[in-house]
Amino acid sequence: MRGGEFPDFRLGSVLATSFTGTLSERYGNAVERIPTPHRLVDWLTVNGLAVDSCTTTQLDLARELRESIHAAATAAAIQDPLPASAVQVINDCSAQGRATAILTPEGKRRWRLSSPTRVEDALGVIAADAISIIAGERDGKLALCASPTCQAAFFDTSQSRTRKWCDMNTCGNRQKKARFIAKQRNNPRSAE
Repeated sequence: MRGGEFPDFRLGSVLATSFTGTLSERYGNAVERIPTPHRLVDWLTVNGLAVDSCTTTQLDLARELRESIHAAATAAAIQDPLPASAVQVINDCSAQGRATAILTPEGKRRWRLSSPTRVEDALGVIAADAISIIAGERDGKLALCASPTCQAAFFDTSQSRTRKWCDMNTCGNRQKKARFIAKQRNNPRSAE
């Protein structure tokens, strides 16, 4: 990674929703975590989809896919019809990708891209992951972060399927802290 130049990635266990997290605080002070082609290369590498390089055109396509996944996942989470334009972008990216799942000697799945310069292959893997969660093929449910400035779509695999925050370490803690401060203001003697 490139030190303190860019905000840290918010990594999750679900590829597609982790990818949508490369733009956080969408309804507050938005934080772009892939502002440059090199930063997209970094994110893909961290997520097992290493490419050698990325053009600005490929970065634009990645951001278009990210926003399409976010729109479709948000619609699915609130049980609205999926936006046709978002579905089209996701399907196109999935169809254009030529990555192959391979099994490692350790019994893990890895992705082999057709070429180290094929960002489109990596985006195809992300699009296919989005399709599987939006279509309800995986054990879990799509939900939206309860933070009014975030509202990120996330995939809830908790046993009760009642998770409220996309990330307890960021949005959850921020909301708990805000409630604590408000409580202290309303009842200053409780701090004594």
